[in-house]
Amino acid sequence: MDNFIFSVNATVPIFLVIILGYVLKKLGIINKAFVDTGNKYVFKVALPVMLFKDLAFSNIIEEINGSFIVFCIVVTIVMFLVSWFLSYLFLKDKTMVGAFAQASVRSSAAILGVAFVENICGNAGMAPLMIASAVPFFNVLSVVILTFSADYTNDREESAEKDKNRIRNEVIKSLKGIATNPIIIGILLGLLFAASRLDMPVIPRKTIDLVAVTATPVALLAIGGGFEFKLALTRIRPAVAASIIKLILLPLIFLPIAVISGFRSSELVAILIMLASPSTVSCFIMAKGMGNDEVLTSNIVVLTTIFSSVTLTLWIFLLRNFALI
Repeated sequence: MDNFIFSVNATVPIFLVIILGYVLKKLGIINKAFVDTGNKYVFKVALPVMLFKDLAFSNIIEEINGSFIVFCIVVTIVMFLVSWFLSYLFLKDKTMVGAFAQASVRSSAAILGVAFVENICGNAGMAPLMIASAVPFFNVLSVVILTFSADYTNDREESAEKDKNRIRNEVIKSLKGIATNPIIIGILLGLLFAASRLDMPVIPRKTIDLVAVTATPVALLAIGGGFEFKLALTRIRPAVAASIIKLILLPLIFLPIAVISGFRSSELVAILIMLASPSTVSCFIMAKGMGNDEVLTSNIVVLTTIFSSVTLTLWIFLLRNFALI
């Protein structure tokens, strides 16, 4: 019973704040402008500051595990490639391939994922290293998959040379985005500060603490305020299939491998978030911007966010029950 209560305490508060955001939007207390501004603030300011704080004032340098980083990178690449191959093989409507393959794998590791890790572990733990390892591959592989899949959506024939140029341009654009990503910058600066072993004066330290603590609540309110449940009524079957892959099959396959590999505690929680957290809203933005099925993508984001309140609770309960976290 204690393990179940721990699991519920770790996940339910997160979703209650998301529901609060949805209710506040319906009541007119917050609006679309708040959601847009909140997402921008979290992405560019609060979350990078929070990740910097969790790394800069910790012993993370001594705790870095190279095998953990390699595991996150390898599993990310395998997940994307297998999902792409299987979706191309089994989906009759090829216009859905890119949206399905991307959204069934790509997690909300940075914003929603960190909220879960903080609630479970008390701090970001190994989540920053997981983000630095996996998220760049999330972005680059999504670009490649969506670029190829856009051919079906737009029903056009292009030469192999044009395909190569288009993929190269999108990948370069994605790499530039990664290099200037505030979250990645916050992680790298945190690692550098931790390695320097410098002390920070009280005033900037407290300022950083105050900004960092706003990341999770603002992000969750914005997620709830941005929900559009009506979208979940369309393209329901492929969206449900992708949600099952995202929330159940991926952790069912890769969590045992992580356990066998010796990962425990905060490392295992970070891996769980990489595998089983809801699909990120970035999936929708990229699918829409690159000529793929944005409606299917938005459905997957909504469904995985709703159902993960149950599945993540169960995964945490299982890991806790086996004394792995």
